[in-house]
Amino acid sequence: MKDAMTTQAMHKQYSDGVIAFRQHIANPAMRQMFNAGADEFLRQCALGVWQADGGAVTPRHVEWYNAIYCKGNPIPSALFWELNTAVAEYPGFQPPAFFQKMRDYDQAYRQNTARRFVDLMTLMLLLFAAVDGAVSDREAGYVNACADALSALCDQDGLAEERPRTDAGDFVTRQGGAPTPTPAAKEVPAAAEKEEDAPPPEKLEDLLAELDSLCGLGKVKRDVKSLINLVKVRKLREEQGLPVPPMSLHLVFMGNPGTGKTTVARLLSRIYHAIGVLSKGQLVEVDRSGLVAGFVGQTAIKTSEVIQKALGGVLFIDEAYALSSHDSANDFGREAIETLLKAMEDHRSDLIVIVAGYTALMGDFIHANPGLESRFNKYFYFDDYNGDQLFSIFQSMCEKNGYTLSVDGLKYCKSYLNSLYEARDENFGNARDVRNLFERAVARQADRVAGLESPTREQLMELTAEDLNETETLS
Repeated sequence: MKDAMTTQAMHKQYSDGVIAFRQHIANPAMRQMFNAGADEFLRQCALGVWQADGGAVTPRHVEWYNAIYCKGNPIPSALFWELNTAVAEYPGFQPPAFFQKMRDYDQAYRQNTARRFVDLMTLMLLLFAAVDGAVSDREAGYVNACADALSALCDQDGLAEERPRTDAGDFVTRQGGAPTPTPAAKEVPAAAEKEEDAPPPEKLEDLLAELDSLCGLGKVKRDVKSLINLVKVRKLREEQGLPVPPMSLHLVFMGNPGTGKTTVARLLSRIYHAIGVLSKGQLVEVDRSGLVAGFVGQTAIKTSEVIQKALGGVLFIDEAYALSSHDSANDFGREAIETLLKAMEDHRSDLIVIVAGYTALMGDFIHANPGLESRFNKYFYFDDYNGDQLFSIFQSMCEKNGYTLSVDGLKYCKSYLNSLYEARDENFGNARDVRNLFERAVARQADRVAGLESPTREQLMELTAEDLNETETLS
C-alpha cells in the first residue's frame, strides 16, 4: 500500500468540504435536511468505492469510514467485520432523498444547489478512493457512474452543465500519497468570436449614489470611497509626473452570507470602469466549482478560461476558502490558486480579483499561500444585518415587486426578523433569509388569494401575518 494521508487529514478535508457546501444552501429547511442525511449518504458511497476496487477491507478502511462525519452529527463506530460485510453487500448507488428537494428548489428559484452537490460528491468519492494512496481505474469508473447518475437527473431539469471525466490513468501520487492528476498538455483555445465592445463608463456620482442607497454597510461604504479616492489621487500624481508607490487593488471581502458582498463587488467593477482602472468593468462570479474541474490535470484549463472572461473587469470568487486545503496535498484547488496568481501577475493592469467568504475561514485561505498574502492586502468587513436592517430589506423587496404589508403583517415581520437576528448562528443567512421569507410569503399569499372569488387590487398586493408565518417547513 502506498502512503496515504492520515485519518485526521482525511476527516478535516471531508468536514471542510461538506461544511463549505452546506453554507451555500440558501433554504434553511433544505440545509437542515442536507445536514441530517449527508454523512450517511456519503458513507454509503464510500462502501461503493471500496467495493469497486475489489472489496478488500483493511484497518485503514475502518479508520476512514469512522472519520466520515461532520461536527454535531453522530460519529460512526463500525468494526472491521461490520465494514467488511457492508462493503461486500453494498446494493448499488441510489441518489439521496435530499437531492430531489435540491432539484425542486433549483427549478423554482433558478439556483444551482443540485449541480454543486454533484461536484461535492465527486470530490468526496475521490477522497475515499485515496484510502490506499491511489485511485484505480475501477474506482474512477465508479465515481464517474455516480456523478453521471445525478447529472442525468439534473439534465432532465435543465440544471446540468458540462462535467469533465475522471480518468484514473491521469493520476500520479504526490508526497503523502494523495492522488492528483498530471497536468494536461493542452492550451486554452482562443476565443472564436471577437468580443463585444465594452459599454461606455457610467457616471461616478450615479454609482456612488447607488452605493449609498444600499441598506447598512456603513463601514464598507466608507472603505469603498476611501479606495476610490486613493486611486483618483494616484492617477493625478501620475499625470503630474510624481512617483506613485506600488498598489494592489485586489480585495478580500470577509463576512457571513447575504451581507451584500456580491452586490458591492458588482458596483466596484462598474466604479473601476468609470474611473478608468478597468477597460470593461464586467464582473465574473465563480466559486470553487467554477474553477476546479475536480481533476488537477484539467483545473488549470478551467481556471484560465474563467480568467479570460474576466479580463478587463473583476473576477469575484465566492467561498474562496474552499480552494485551499490546510493539511492535505490531495487538494484540487491548489492548482487553481497557482493559475490565478500567475494571471494576476500577467494581467496586473486589467484584472482585479476579489475573494470572499466567512471571516475566520478567509484568514486561513490568505495565509495558505505566500503569493496570496502579498497580493491581497486590503480587507473589507461585512457585518451582519440587524433586525431593523433586515426589515428594511424586506420592505424594499415588497416595493420592488408590488406588494404591501398589512398592519398585522408588518408587526409580525418586524418581530420575526428581530428574533431571527437575535437567535442567529452559523447558518444565519442575512439577506438570503429575508429573500427566502419573502418568496415563501408570496407563495402562501398566492394560495390564499386564489381561493377568493374576485380579489381586489389591494388583496392581490397585501401580505398578511398569515402569509408570513414561518412555522411551515419544506415538505
